[in-house]
Amino acid sequence: MSPPPRETVRVRTLFVSDAHLGTRGSQAELLLACLRRYDAETVFMVGDMLDGWRLNADCYWPQAHQDVVQELLDQARRGVRLVYLPGNHDDFLRAHAGTMFGSIALVDHAIHHGADGRDYLVIHGDQFDVVMRRARWLALVGDWAYRTALVLNAGLNRIRARCGLPYWSFSAWAKASVKKAVSHIGHFEQELCAAARRHDVQGVICGHIHHPVMHDSFGVRYINTGDWVESCSAVVEHADGRFEIVHWPRPQHQHAAAAAAEPLAKAA
Repeated sequence: MSPPPRETVRVRTLFVSDAHLGTRGSQAELLLACLRRYDAETVFMVGDMLDGWRLNADCYWPQAHQDVVQELLDQARRGVRLVYLPGNHDDFLRAHAGTMFGSIALVDHAIHHGADGRDYLVIHGDQFDVVMRRARWLALVGDWAYRTALVLNAGLNRIRARCGLPYWSFSAWAKASVKKAVSHIGHFEQELCAAARRHDVQGVICGHIHHPVMHDSFGVRYINTGDWVESCSAVVEHADGRFEIVHWPRPQHQHAAAAAAEPLAKAA
């Protein structure tokens, strides 16, 4: 994948979620580049932008994380409409839903009127996660296991980068391959689509499960923004009403892949 061009792209709406700022796995530099790339009229932050679970235990807040917050505040000052929908990792903000923090609206969920003529329920999605609803302790164990997998995955991908290979995600592979994970994702998507129908809208835009995808399999449009830990993805709505999932490539793998390909190109 080639690096994204530097020029700014004007879009109607940008949806980002699951940045998990305050954790060591957050790809804040890439998120910052994405925020600066897309000049949006409205930015929806669809939950887990901050990771209160980790901030309570580990005061990790590097400059890149502060830069993301500053960029969003700067956008609000420039007149960009910002909407923040808390998730399970930043659920301490839910007590303030319905209020304004400066120019940022804090809401539990929102209805987005798409340029394609559809109305969309925008919500983080943890409210429809069976594990979160019935066994929060298990979700905490899962969070620990996920962070451990990220550490191991980082070591593996440093080796892959030196070999000119692209980034590989263990958790993404597991979600796509392990039967129970696939079933859990399918159930989650069905629950969100049912919620959209209850709100009498034609689509839903969510985050939470770090699985970027867009489809119409359950009778309404389902869009998941992904995350900024592994998939490094967001959703943009163009002026013509078209929705697009955008992925931000990791520079170390771009450079390594280009270096590995160069001798082959010379030999040819």
